[in-house]
Amino acid sequence: MFAKKTPARWMLLLPALVWALTTQAQTAPEGRARNNKPAAAPGRTLAAAADLTAARPPAKTSVADSLDKPRYAMPEGYRIGSGDALQIHVWKEPEASVPSVTVRPDGRIALPMVKEVEVVGLTPAELEKVLTEKYARFFTNQPEVSVVVRDIQSEKVYLVGAVRREGSLLLKSPMTILQVLAEAGGVSEYAKRKKIYVLRTQNNKQTRLPFNYEAVIKGEQPEQNIMVLPGDTIVVPQ
Repeated sequence: MFAKKTPARWMLLLPALVWALTTQAQTAPEGRARNNKPAAAPGRTLAAAADLTAARPPAKTSVADSLDKPRYAMPEGYRIGSGDALQIHVWKEPEASVPSVTVRPDGRIALPMVKEVEVVGLTPAELEKVLTEKYARFFTNQPEVSVVVRDIQSEKVYLVGAVRREGSLLLKSPMTILQVLAEAGGVSEYAKRKKIYVLRTQNNKQTRLPFNYEAVIKGEQPEQNIMVLPGDTIVVPQ
């Protein structure tokens, strides 16, 4: 009698191997189909982005956006004076707008359509109201007028006597008497430092304001170190 042969171990695993290979062959085309989807064409992507950009509403602009920025902070209580440069902007009316106009010595400026306008002594806000009334005669809609001071040449104080640099000093920011003297190079060695004074004209009346240089620089009598005003004259005796 011959002994019964036992089948090899690999023959027992054959059915499972065939099933695995069959399953892999069926799923491979689906995977390739998913991975091989055509990429969006660059032109289509750019065109879609352009369409989205075009669909966005334009950014809102205002009168302030179209105006030049002042070169420096406006002095408190500022009023327009001779030599100052102004920008006049009438919203959406370029023919009436002026990028820069200088106030003449007679206190006037010349503008399109409204011609001669007296401006000296007005604040920028007051001039806006004046121009709004004048331009209203030429436009159907109420004009929006803005005034920007581009340069100030009228805000000056004057120094005479025993200072390093006599003459006028342009005020582009609030300044005290001591600061003005420092800008002028200080007082000379011949100055009577306790006898300095400021001449100020208000309401057609001139007043004399004392300033003790010696005391102020020591921190004494700080109330004398007042803010100067345009048109003040600082007198330093010697």
